[in-house]
Amino acid sequence: MKNKIGLMLSTMTVITLVACGNSESKEAQVDEIMGVDPGAGVMMNTEKAIEEYGLTIPLQPSSDPAMTAALGDAYDKEESIAVTASYPHWIFIAYDLKYLEDPKGVYGETENIHTFTRDGLQEDAPEAFAVLDQFYWEPDDIGAVMLDVYEGKEPTEAASDWIESHQDKVSEWTDGVDPVSEGNITLSYVAWDSETASTHVVGKVLEDLGYTVNLTQLEPAFMWASVDSGDADAMVGAWLPQTHQAYYEDYKDNIVDLGANLEGARIGLAVPEYVDIDSIEDLK
Repeated sequence: MKNKIGLMLSTMTVITLVACGNSESKEAQVDEIMGVDPGAGVMMNTEKAIEEYGLTIPLQPSSDPAMTAALGDAYDKEESIAVTASYPHWIFIAYDLKYLEDPKGVYGETENIHTFTRDGLQEDAPEAFAVLDQFYWEPDDIGAVMLDVYEGKEPTEAASDWIESHQDKVSEWTDGVDPVSEGNITLSYVAWDSETASTHVVGKVLEDLGYTVNLTQLEPAFMWASVDSGDADAMVGAWLPQTHQAYYEDYKDNIVDLGANLEGARIGLAVPEYVDIDSIEDLK
């Protein structure tokens, strides 16, 4: 009888230890923050967050594709991961994620995405200027294009399909605008999934009006500089007031702000829902 009781106690001890081990493995243990391009505003804010919150985990610069690949790999394995995240983005459609609370307000409130043009575009290409000025859509709109690209469509194909299915919205952007017989328009953009989507959609609308459209992919600083110098005619991916604040201060006096083309954007640190933390402070 004693042997049986001893065996039962030993078995219970093993089960308890295994259970504790599994419980601990599910607790948040984030070893690094997976970031995007070094020049992105969310990266600058994250560097500040690491300092403000006294975090000891490193920030790993990469790119939007590299960040999303790392997130997808970790998510499939249910591993802990924190990423620099911008909304709207297809990752919030594909994965069950949550933003970490930011009690110190390092990342600010929600943002708007603005359209900027070079000085003189209104006189040189009034039809294109009018479309850019009237361009406005919702997070669900851009999210649909991003998801199509994520699922395998080329950005040009995803843009064309969205335009074909949303002629009512496109007609608002082209209201009062006549087709043109010639003209070149260059749009610069950052290789974020959101800006790839918006720039290809606007580019396709302008192309359908008769323009020859060139899309130029640049780092954030060069995107702003290209509009300032006139090498690009416009950009539709300026995140304000936080993400691109430094660039805005440098160039605001020489370029034309057409206002927000999307409201309710956001930046911050995000983790999968299964990661058992809720605040940036929990990353310590």
